[in-house]
Amino acid sequence: MRFGFYLPTRGATAGPEAIETMVARGEALGFSSVVIADHLVFPVAIRSKYPYTVDGAFPGQGDALDQLSLMAFVAGRSRRLRLISSVMILPHRNPVVTAKMLATIDVLSGGRVTVGVGVGWLREEFQALGAPDFDRRGAVSDEYLRIFKTLWTQDPASFRGEFYRFDALRCLPHPVQKPHPPIWYGTASSHRNEWAAEHDVNLLCLIPNARSREVFDDYRAKLAARGKAEPFIGLARQLIVAPTDAEAERIAERAWQPFVKSFNWLVEYLGRPIFPIAQTFAGAVDMGLAFAGSPASVREFVARARDEAGANYLALEIAFGDISEQEAGQTARLFASEVMPAFRE
Repeated sequence: MRFGFYLPTRGATAGPEAIETMVARGEALGFSSVVIADHLVFPVAIRSKYPYTVDGAFPGQGDALDQLSLMAFVAGRSRRLRLISSVMILPHRNPVVTAKMLATIDVLSGGRVTVGVGVGWLREEFQALGAPDFDRRGAVSDEYLRIFKTLWTQDPASFRGEFYRFDALRCLPHPVQKPHPPIWYGTASSHRNEWAAEHDVNLLCLIPNARSREVFDDYRAKLAARGKAEPFIGLARQLIVAPTDAEAERIAERAWQPFVKSFNWLVEYLGRPIFPIAQTFAGAVDMGLAFAGSPASVREFVARARDEAGANYLALEIAFGDISEQEAGQTARLFASEVMPAFRE
């Protein structure tokens, strides 16, 4: 198995020095990738109606470092880590400009970009950005991804689509990786597996092991029918490691409370039903989406993810809520020294 870690994009652990520390540590400890989220704007301007803050920053969407800029920053401060966008909401961005920026980062990083894509979920965010029709965001995303591949492999390039068109366009540089950087797709079901198999896409699930297994088995069958090799098939999980189970659980439960408040702030503000996120960290563990424990307990957790879900990759969020840089560092070091060696390829 291989392991990556999410970088925080806001709060006290998202400053340049903290990020440099996390990137250098992750690379030195043998993690394979760094995962960077994407939230462009916060569509509700009136902040005074809700006083809650996280590390002095207003929660919800926005107040976060730009994904592509942060990928470029990390590229310049690492030599081996893969740079994964998880996920880039395609309809929010101009496809030609975005293709050029991703290709540039791929060139400057020596071919380390992985493009994780998604369609988005918040109508108000689309409206604030003047993005294409929210109700057709899936079709827009598919077309924009085809534009990326066209620009990355042709010179000059022409494209005729429903939402975007261009003729004889030079858009350089081309990516180092051929024919193009790997594509990731976050999913919770098998409904896009046919498309994913056709385009050699890596899958990432944020759902429990048993449900992920159904998605992954279906995907493997579709790949095998095409005679294709298995790509990365992974899970995203929140994880805390400490010397003892009790210490790890104490840290995780404390950090979970501000995380839950931040996670559901926006939908509550808009008067919508909250996401069915666990209200305690123990509840998230029961759902199979998180874990906290000693290295020995975490080894068992990773083995279950591998065997029950059939995963060959884990993207770990080790800095959530009010987790300090020191606590995130402890998790990273213990995981790398006492857990990862048991799962070497």
